[in-house]
Amino acid sequence: MGNFELLQLLNKGGLLVWPILFSSLVGMTIFIERLVLYRRILKRQENFDDVYDLVFQGEFDAARDSLASHQLQSSAAKLIMFEALAVADPDRETIEMVLTHGVEREMSLLSRHLNTLAVLGSTAPLLGLLGTVVGMIKAFVVVESMGGGVNAAVLAGGIWEAMLTTAFGLLVAIPLLFFHNHLEGKLQNIQTALEEMIITFMKAWSKGHNH
Repeated sequence: MGNFELLQLLNKGGLLVWPILFSSLVGMTIFIERLVLYRRILKRQENFDDVYDLVFQGEFDAARDSLASHQLQSSAAKLIMFEALAVADPDRETIEMVLTHGVEREMSLLSRHLNTLAVLGSTAPLLGLLGTVVGMIKAFVVVESMGGGVNAAVLAGGIWEAMLTTAFGLLVAIPLLFFHNHLEGKLQNIQTALEEMIITFMKAWSKGHNH
């Protein structure tokens, strides 16, 4: 199908085709931006064994210095551990609260726009259905105006043009919902890594705090 034929189909689909295509454009932009971010985070998981060892030994100041020397200046794990090590006169409950809150905050930032992607994926077929209903109404208005002179070709033409928006809506919605689930999976992997960091840090901190 050439570009001209595709443009003709879009025009026949009516005005609601364009919001559907806009949803597709916005959804693809969100997907690509989040996918690049998540892949970079998962690929660049940093090893903090040196920090855990110092915390295990109760050397909290040295642990902060070691943490500062790590290359990933803005990694979520690094920021969260910095906050935990900066607590004055810490107890176990406070440290766990700081770590847990840090993970929740970072996950909230990382999940930004995912709800928008899900909404776009859910809305696109509804817009398509609305376009089809509007198109069918227009087709039957034409049939009524023609009285008994209507033929099958006229009726069929009006119906298939009306159903174009449903087809476009589904063509947009299916990939967007797949993209959303794919990103959710990667986000879950990031959360799992951060939760494992909390567990490892707390084990080391519990031992180091008793030194």
